[in-house]
Amino acid sequence: MAQPQQRVYQAWKGDNRFFFGGRLIFGPDVKSLGLSVALIVVPVAFFCVFVARHLRHQFRAYDAGYAILVVAIVYTIYVLLLLFTAAAQDPGIVPRASHPPEEDTHYDSLSLTDTPGRLQFPRVKEVIVNGMPVKVKYCETCMVYRPPRCSHCSICNNCVERFDHHCPWVGQCIGKRNYRYFFLFVSSSSLLCIYVFAISALYIKFLMDGDYPTVWKALKHSPASLALMIYCFIALWFVGGLTGFHTYLISTNQTTYENFRYRSDGRPNVYDRGCPSNFQEVVFAKIQPSKHKFRAYVQEEVRAPPANNSGEMEEEQVGGPRAKVGDDLDIDDLFKISQRHDHGDNDIEMGGGNAN
Repeated sequence: MAQPQQRVYQAWKGDNRFFFGGRLIFGPDVKSLGLSVALIVVPVAFFCVFVARHLRHQFRAYDAGYAILVVAIVYTIYVLLLLFTAAAQDPGIVPRASHPPEEDTHYDSLSLTDTPGRLQFPRVKEVIVNGMPVKVKYCETCMVYRPPRCSHCSICNNCVERFDHHCPWVGQCIGKRNYRYFFLFVSSSSLLCIYVFAISALYIKFLMDGDYPTVWKALKHSPASLALMIYCFIALWFVGGLTGFHTYLISTNQTTYENFRYRSDGRPNVYDRGCPSNFQEVVFAKIQPSKHKFRAYVQEEVRAPPANNSGEMEEEQVGGPRAKVGDDLDIDDLFKISQRHDHGDNDIEMGGGNAN
């Protein structure tokens, strides 16, 4: 009985996790996403119950106090949607090849004992980006030359376009297709921290204006407000710092990987086109569709037709069995190359510099 044909997500070679029949793709550490959700939902729930609920009647005109509660709930849902969007989609995975690029392979010279030469493979290529040379590296795991700004993530085991970093809080690589949502999530989380902190402090002020004239008595009456202000202050250092750092990266058109790797090299940034154009490219440009159709059926590779058998038989008769040694070695070496692990996955060269 023939086995049912597999879909792309079922035969996926990376370490990603798929849900809902391949409609959602996460990183292998998707469980950490639950912790991130809890760090957002639990404080907001405390805020709504112990702070915002008591402010419903503080603003009599048009019952404006209810807006404090509504804004907290709606804005939290917005932040969670951004987090989910960044975590549950293809970050820009480069399709793998089924074999190394044949046009780039060649053999070295034969030894004195007539042993066939070893298969040689160029490790680095040079391409032109904005009129400047950029070196791209061959990935032995994916068997492709990585596009500029692409890197192989050792956690997800994929090459990702415009690779920024692998975020453990999102549980996904941050790359070309989800960087915008990641930045919006971080910046929106910063605003949520400021909002909860400010409203909690406002509630303490209302308590001091009422039956609790000192700060100590007000905080003692509402310890949840104090806990929320401390939590938001600490969280703001984290998400607020990330917001400022990624705002700088966007304005200079860098990635986190490039910033840390080439900080001290003094190489020119060939991708920087000015702050307005950089923001337009990263934040406002149209997101390209995924290069993968995860729910599509796996297509068997179409192999080239065999060479002229009659010609090969004539060569074997004239030259003996050595006439086929080269072809056999080619297939064997290509198979070995495809199985080797890429120990230098993250070595991407920008601009000048020599490649060994």
